[in-house]
Amino acid sequence: MRELAKAEAEDLATRVPTLERDIQRALIPKDEADARNAILEVRAGTGGDEAALFAAELFAMYQRYAQVHRWRFEIMSISENDIGGYKEASATITGTNVFARLKFESGVHRVQRVPATETQGRIHTSTATVAVLPEAEEVDVQIEEKDLRIDVFRASGPGGQSVNTTDSAVRITHIPTGVVVQQQDEKSQHKNKAKALKILRARLYEAKRQELEQARAAQRKGQVGTGDRSERIRTYNFPQGRVTDHRIGVTLYKIDKVMSAEALDEIIEPLVAADEAERLAELQ
Repeated sequence: MRELAKAEAEDLATRVPTLERDIQRALIPKDEADARNAILEVRAGTGGDEAALFAAELFAMYQRYAQVHRWRFEIMSISENDIGGYKEASATITGTNVFARLKFESGVHRVQRVPATETQGRIHTSTATVAVLPEAEEVDVQIEEKDLRIDVFRASGPGGQSVNTTDSAVRITHIPTGVVVQQQDEKSQHKNKAKALKILRARLYEAKRQELEQARAAQRKGQVGTGDRSERIRTYNFPQGRVTDHRIGVTLYKIDKVMSAEALDEIIEPLVAADEAERLAELQ
């Protein structure tokens, strides 16, 4: 019996560190938005046509990532330029813990490569901005009709050509905050208004969530999880086949697999772990 007890004690001793980590992880203050669906917005930044092409590639990367995780990816709007790039695009992503995994994608993504239009073979640097917003319900954000200015106009496509003969496009301005949302992809004014309100609600909810998060984590030094859109978070260097996330210092030499979403989790998972470590440090 003594030998059995000794063996059991040794076995339990080896499990203590793991159990302690599990307990600490359970005590980490949770982001209540983690379990929510998300609204993804991608916009071309500096770099003209090349930035728009990169924005389209990022949007496609997240669409493939949603497929990998068996999430539903519903395109809400796309504004293309003349060569197939995206000036801006948005989608709703529905599934399990969508926001928890994608929230760290918010920020400025930088690309370094030789554009297809470059005749001298020079490497150009362009950017695209990604915003991931937790989907908000009506109970989360109360929007008063009196606080909205709603304008309707005729939708137009790339190059300005008309794609609709009725005033179905909708622009909603939230007067107290100045937030403006525009939707024109649907032929129905009613559907465009509903989509615009959905995005507006998500932006207002995210602004409120970030305000609370920043107040709670005022002493945190890291930028992980702050969603600061002015921050350059990641560089995609195509000549070197390299993707570097500047917040956690992770570099992968498998840019094709990142862009195909096969290896995107190899960046996202360390970001989640870094955020957990920051939150754990606050408990010490």
